[in-house]
Amino acid sequence: MSDDGDYCTITGTARPPRADGPPYAECVLCREPTEYPESHKGVTLCPRCEWQEAQRTACSG
Repeated sequence: MSDDGDYCTITGTARPPRADGPPYAECVLCREPTEYPESHKGVTLCPRCEWQEAQRTACSG
């Protein structure tokens, strides 16, 4: 195991491209605007819901 502290991060995951401007996609949880373009297919989360999801799925060491 490495000692660099990032042993529980997920690498190599695909993230949608950031939008340059409106229209923005809606968050699938709270329906707030996200940072992603409306044309992006798949699950999009706003920054707040992304953070909450990351906290829920973080490894508990």
